[in-house]
Amino acid sequence: MGQFTINLLFVGGSFALYIGIAIWARAGSTSDFYAAGRGVHPVTNGMTTAADWMSAASFISMAGLIAFTGYDNSSFLMGWTGGYVLLALLLAPYLRKFGKYTVSEFIGDRYYSQTARVVAVVCLIVASVTYVIGQMTGVGVAFGRFLEVDNTTGLLIGAAVVFAYAVFGGMKGVTYTQVAQYVVLITAYTIPAIFISLQLTGNPIPGLGLFGNDVATGEPLLAKLDSVISQLGFNEYTTHHADTFNMVLFTLSLMIGTAGLPHVIMRFFTVPKVSDARWSAGWTLVFIALLYITAPAVGAMARLNITEMMWPNGTAGEAVAVETIENDAKYDWMKTWEKTGLLAWEDKNGDGKIQYYNDKSEAMQAKAEENGWQGNELTKFNRDILVLANPEIANLPSWVIGLVAAGGLAAALSTAAGLLLAISSAVSHDLIKGAINPAISEKNELLSARIAMAVAIVVATYLGLNPPGFAAQTVALAFGLAAASIFPALMMGIFTKVNSRGAVAGMIAGISVTLIYIFLHKGWFFIPGTNSFSDAAPLLGTIKSTSFGAVGALVNFAVAYFVSKSSDPIPSDIEELVESVRVPKGAGSAQAH
Repeated sequence: MGQFTINLLFVGGSFALYIGIAIWARAGSTSDFYAAGRGVHPVTNGMTTAADWMSAASFISMAGLIAFTGYDNSSFLMGWTGGYVLLALLLAPYLRKFGKYTVSEFIGDRYYSQTARVVAVVCLIVASVTYVIGQMTGVGVAFGRFLEVDNTTGLLIGAAVVFAYAVFGGMKGVTYTQVAQYVVLITAYTIPAIFISLQLTGNPIPGLGLFGNDVATGEPLLAKLDSVISQLGFNEYTTHHADTFNMVLFTLSLMIGTAGLPHVIMRFFTVPKVSDARWSAGWTLVFIALLYITAPAVGAMARLNITEMMWPNGTAGEAVAVETIENDAKYDWMKTWEKTGLLAWEDKNGDGKIQYYNDKSEAMQAKAEENGWQGNELTKFNRDILVLANPEIANLPSWVIGLVAAGGLAAALSTAAGLLLAISSAVSHDLIKGAINPAISEKNELLSARIAMAVAIVVATYLGLNPPGFAAQTVALAFGLAAASIFPALMMGIFTKVNSRGAVAGMIAGISVTLIYIFLHKGWFFIPGTNSFSDAAPLLGTIKSTSFGAVGALVNFAVAYFVSKSSDPIPSDIEELVESVRVPKGAGSAQAH
């Protein structure tokens, strides 16, 4: 049985399972569509939240970014997991106690303002659409390789699958679908990691193998990796090279962005009691940790495998002979990925070999001149392919490759479904029912939610064809936008007496300065032919666009505070409502629902 057939069996079987579950758990009411009837067990909710959270950025992209940068990209791990601590302690139980369906509804009621609600809807849509672009990027990468189709076709297939189980299933269908998706993605992530850890270190636990010894040489694995890549002119893997201030801001942006993401917060509206919301956050951390503890090992071991494959004889910079790539099955993965356009090499000096080294390193430039090299001949290696290609690089069994294909798609599609649900809920429940037509019937509200989701799928698919970077980088921008707009409004709504004018001004200021900084830093201007997806020089010190969300949040807090202080205090009934939400008075919501 060929690899393509095996891929089809794994991917097709998993899709059939998701759609079947969605049909079985089809939403029949707005309560089912928005909050799964508020009957989800905390353990189940923890698993679904983990699947919702561990997107293409976590499964496909994060290990690749860590692999090619090393210690400096550990910010992804610290920010994305640390954010859940904030979420569990500061937001989840209080929002569940408030007893509403959506984040925008909480903001509208807490700040007693339809304007605040609409502004929250706009902020939510901007952050969620940016996030879902990253998921569609991952879908295109996965389909492009494993179903041997082009990126456009892959996106269209993925969009059709999401449409089938998210539009009709709503939160109830998505919840139980994501239980299956979590099982698929965590199995697909850990099994190859166990295989590779055993190959390199003899330890079946990747997280421990990372700090073990290399089987071939007996030296510590990380020390060997540092030695190998530094001889090729690259930075040592375990050393800090980036700007510390920007790294701290980036980690903070990811943390508070996590606590402000609407599609994650919505999960805590689905449990029966306030205490269940806190337990759900705890279980989510457990399920997430299974992947996040493994990811650093996956990145380091994959980097070592790739480098050693390109440097088989120990002569720094001299890599595989062209004839070897053509005739040795060990390099078939390179020829396969070359067809996707995500991997490329070129014999620039015609010597029959591919030189792989950092041609920007002064030390390697001297060696290049001495040997007649014309630059690094591995001309393209898209970091989003690393996890998906890892089983092929390590020559693992065909069924493992098929399993990874299903896992990567499960990760991307599960988060895409959650994001699209957040967008549709914001449009139908908060915008149409909350602001435009409060008298709309439940049947028509449900219809409008499904139409909004269908439109969001079309928009996300279109934007996914031309993403602003790797999947994890695109997602980081979304976290910055959520950090600058939603998180401060939620925090101030629970723990302060900021009024509606302050909240509206803060959200507008926070998301505006962040969007402007991102557009200027990325070089996105509305002039045809001038768009660039490469970061320009930082505009404010060393702060990059992916780190600016923390600054935007500070702007939001400051503007909200000063505007609130210069205007009328909040009404007494809202003050009582805030107290009832914040002060523990047993399980249940602050309002009847």
